[in-house]
Amino acid sequence: MIGRLNHVAIAVPDLEAAAAQYRDVLGAKVSPPQDEPDHGVTVVFVELPNTKIELLYPLGEGSSMQIFLDKNPSGGMHHICYEVEDIFAARDKMKAEGARVLGTGEPRNGAHGKPVIFLHPKDFCGTLVELEQA
Repeated sequence: MIGRLNHVAIAVPDLEAAAAQYRDVLGAKVSPPQDEPDHGVTVVFVELPNTKIELLYPLGEGSSMQIFLDKNPSGGMHHICYEVEDIFAARDKMKAEGARVLGTGEPRNGAHGKPVIFLHPKDFCGTLVELEQA
């Protein structure tokens, strides 16, 4: 059911410094920052030949990303994102298999403008999983 790896998301305490490290030290192509108010984050994408790294920074008061960084001040891996052909079919299958879909269960548009859902980390070896419609 899952397709290719879309991205690995890393929470960072300093978005400019993290983007500069990927760009200047590792020589990667780095996107400009993009605010995602519906998700409470500002994102930067690091483009790699076979996938992307998504750098996440809190946006606004009460951002869940700030809660993550309060617990992990140095930052760290936040989630992994896989592509699926049909987000609704994937959601329904996940629920039928006993996986917990976070939030209302209804897909929301992600940073790529495509519908996404998140699956509870306790159901996937301690890893928050994002599914994005390809």
